[in-house]
Amino acid sequence: MSGHRTGDGDGGVGAAVTLGLLAAWVAHDLEEVVTVPGWARNQVPELRGRFPRVPERMWQRLESIDGREFATAVAGMAVVVTAAAADGHRTGGRSDFYQRALNAFGLHALVHVAQSAAVRGYTPGVVTSPLVVIPFTLWARDRLRRAGVLRPMQPRDVLEGLLLAAAATAGTHAVARRILHRGRATPPS
Repeated sequence: MSGHRTGDGDGGVGAAVTLGLLAAWVAHDLEEVVTVPGWARNQVPELRGRFPRVPERMWQRLESIDGREFATAVAGMAVVVTAAAADGHRTGGRSDFYQRALNAFGLHALVHVAQSAAVRGYTPGVVTSPLVVIPFTLWARDRLRRAGVLRPMQPRDVLEGLLLAAAATAGTHAVARRILHRGRATPPS
C-alpha cells in the first residue's frame, strides 16, 4: 500500500479545500466566459491607442477571440483544473500538481488585478479575483498548512506559478483554435 491515505481522499483537509479549487475556478471562469468576447471587441480599439508599445499582433489576437473559441479554451482548462483538484482530493492535498495549480490560480488573480490597474478600469476576471480566487487560495493554503501538508512557497515558485498559469492558458487557447478550425474547409490551391 502507498504512503498516503486513500478512501475518502480528503486526508484531513476536507473536500472543500481540494475540490473547492474546481468550484472557485468555475465561479471565476464564468465571469470570463460571459465578458471576454464583448469586452475585447469594445475595449481593444481604445487600449491600442493608450498602449502603443504593445505589439499589434497581441491586439489582433485579442480582438479575434470569439465566444466559441474562448468557451472551448475554458473547457480545456476545466480538464486541467479538474485533474488538479481530483489529485489533491485523492492525496489529501499533498499532491504537488494540486498545490502548484492552487498557487498558479491565486497568482493569476493578481495578474487580473494588475491588468485592471494598468487599464484603469474593468478587465474580465477582476471581480471574482479579489472576491473568490484570492480568498479561496489563501484559505486553502492555510488549511493545508494547518494539516501539515503545505509545501512552503519559495521565490522561484512564484515565477513557476505564473508560468504554469500562462502556459496552461496559451495551451488551451491553441487547442481551442485547432479544434475549431479543423472542421473548416480549405480553399483549393
